[in-house]
Amino acid sequence: MKRRIPQYSELRDLVQFRSFDLDRRRARLAKATNIWELRDIAKRRIPAAAFDYVDGGSFGEHALQRNREAFNDIEFVPHVLRDVTDVDLSTKIAGTESAMPVGIGPTGLTRLMHTEGEVGGAQAAAAFGVPFSLSTMGTASIEELAATVPDAAKWFQLYLWKDRERSRELVQRAAAAGYGALIVTVDTPVAGARLRDTRNGMTMPPSLTARTILDASYRPEWWFNFLTTKPLGFANFEGERVSLAETVNTMFEPSLNFTDLDWLRETWPGKLIVKGIQTPDDAIEVLARGADALVVSNHGGRQLDRAPVPLRILPSIRAAVGPEAEIILDSGIMSGGDIVAALAAGADFTLIGRAYLYGLMAGGRQGAERTLDLLRTEMTLVMQLLGVTSVAELRPEHIRSV
Repeated sequence: MKRRIPQYSELRDLVQFRSFDLDRRRARLAKATNIWELRDIAKRRIPAAAFDYVDGGSFGEHALQRNREAFNDIEFVPHVLRDVTDVDLSTKIAGTESAMPVGIGPTGLTRLMHTEGEVGGAQAAAAFGVPFSLSTMGTASIEELAATVPDAAKWFQLYLWKDRERSRELVQRAAAAGYGALIVTVDTPVAGARLRDTRNGMTMPPSLTARTILDASYRPEWWFNFLTTKPLGFANFEGERVSLAETVNTMFEPSLNFTDLDWLRETWPGKLIVKGIQTPDDAIEVLARGADALVVSNHGGRQLDRAPVPLRILPSIRAAVGPEAEIILDSGIMSGGDIVAALAAGADFTLIGRAYLYGLMAGGRQGAERTLDLLRTEMTLVMQLLGVTSVAELRPEHIRSV
């Protein structure tokens, strides 16, 4: 073996140093190659109580785990020798045009995760051309969000209150502000037992204790934002400092039934989406009562533990309601591949909650945009490898359970 002295020109081509990005948030987010890595960043930067509120489920968190297991058990069935040069992710759901088959679902207490909160999330959704859902329990008001993203696709999520006039007021405010769809959540007659929140002493507004101050002290960005921005609270109604479960159980309606859905259909002028469907019979009933779309969901494993897993019950619900009904799926989605699997299983659209909040916690609006960017990249690649070029081409034959 003959050795020689390396030539500078050869080394110059081999050694490539990355330029230093002065935007440290952008640099940090760019290193995340998937949603799980955004979760890791979020966990380092956010106090435990806030992180656990997003990350946790109810009771023993079995439903939370099973939601993920269902996606992990999916095997894709690719079709080869197709021209997949161009992939079209665009679709339409509940009268809303969307650049991708995924939107941001309603999340509560969002400014607790990052001071940019719902405004940052809505701006990210608008930048990617997908709908954003504002929760009744949001920390930005109906009007504030509408003013921030006036031309974006906006949906409002309603928890029906015991005080029907206050419910009517929220619905009317959303209609006046230009929200295109109303999502009524029907799987929360009472609050699920979210034990992580109980252990962390979660209240709204947040209570500062020695433990929470210590936990936040080595997360300076979150702490600085918390102290120097407007006080955190529910923006669409006033509430006392009580636990989150007490808030739900005091304000919301355990007697919610199908006649209330009739009332909402008469009250709301736009598209009506019913969220929390877990059986074929209920799916048939809500559509018969005027719902324009339904969300197959177990609330991300945050309500009834051991509830049906949305991905697994989706085919039976699709069979019951037929091909024309509009079905959205949430709970457990953490990748573009998960979204493709849900569409192949029978969904028309998907919503993300945790995946979006991990991004928001990791870096505000930029983090939420990183989430959507990762999902778009993953969806495109998975569809190309499956041999399909549009959402409409995805069929049950593209997946199987293993």
